[in-house]
Amino acid sequence: MKRIIKMCLAMCLSLFVSQMAYAGQAGDGVNRLALQVSDNDRATLNKVLNVAANFARMQSEKGNMFEIEIVAFNAGLQMLREDTSTVLDRVKNFSASIPDLQFSACQNTINGMTKKEGKAPQLVESAVVVPGGVGRLMKLDDSGYFVIRP
Repeated sequence: MKRIIKMCLAMCLSLFVSQMAYAGQAGDGVNRLALQVSDNDRATLNKVLNVAANFARMQSEKGNMFEIEIVAFNAGLQMLREDTSTVLDRVKNFSASIPDLQFSACQNTINGMTKKEGKAPQLVESAVVVPGGVGRLMKLDDSGYFVIRP
């Protein structure tokens, strides 16, 4: 029963996001969505991926151009690690199946993990390293992305 409720909430959230995502768009016909991931909670990571999948599917069905960027920092960077991600298979599948999706990894967080662990974490091949997660979200917001934290 809890699983059904979670799925329904994720679907409602994705519908809400897809309707709201038009609010701050750049006006060039491309619908842009940025998703913040800063927690290492499996349910949250799956929620982020569900929202991205639902948004991509809806935009594709309508024939709309879209871009999605998932920005991972702090504990959320675990999502993109080869050795610790609890959603690794989904991340890799998304990278292969949604060409207009980018995973961004925070360099500040990578630096902190490297210092703590004595070596740099190995990230999924599709991850693009950005200087900072918060700074990246701010830049995306200024560039016409609708930024949410599911």
